[in-house]
Amino acid sequence: MDGAHDMGGAKGFGPVVPEPNEPVFHDEWERRAFALTVAMSRPGGWNIDMSRFARENRPPEDYLSKSYFQIWLAGLETLMVERGLVSREEIEAGKVLLPPKPGVPTLAPADVVPTIRRGASTERAQKSPAMFAVGDTVRMKQIHPQTHTRLPQYVRGHLGTIEINHGCHVFADLNSLGVPDNQQWLYTVKFDGPELWGKHSDPTLSISVDAWESYLERV
Repeated sequence: MDGAHDMGGAKGFGPVVPEPNEPVFHDEWERRAFALTVAMSRPGGWNIDMSRFARENRPPEDYLSKSYFQIWLAGLETLMVERGLVSREEIEAGKVLLPPKPGVPTLAPADVVPTIRRGASTERAQKSPAMFAVGDTVRMKQIHPQTHTRLPQYVRGHLGTIEINHGCHVFADLNSLGVPDNQQWLYTVKFDGPELWGKHSDPTLSISVDAWESYLERV
């Protein structure tokens, strides 16, 4: 979707300033928010792309006023409320007010870390030949989905070159909607700086973006 989260190439946010020796978590609550989001995917029945959409689908003033893991926590609350695992009143009160939803599978504390480390492959079997080959010039489609997408706004409509073919993978846009059996060919597309930023851009600059086949069109 087009939202405040899509900051790539957007003006007004200033340069990216890396934090030297930045820790994975700045505070213990951030570690806990991350673990809870992953652990709750089992009883909640959501996948990684549904989780991403819950974090992105926020008003700009809300998204931009939160830190990274505050956004994670807000997304988790949204997912849990949508699935009837908790009510907004319980979130505000910070305690259980209603009987738990019956028949919900749980994840024991000892299983949280193994679940986080295990992960799952997104690669899927090929059902049709790839439309593009390494070296092909392609144009990124000018689309504006209302739901989750991995196509950044700043590359839409621009020309790039297929750099890598990664094989078939779960298509994030449909995965966020719970659509099964939705694999597509996944490519890395390379863009020259002047193509994206204009003739005054650094001519030695290049940017690579991973893109599913339905994002691309032939030139």
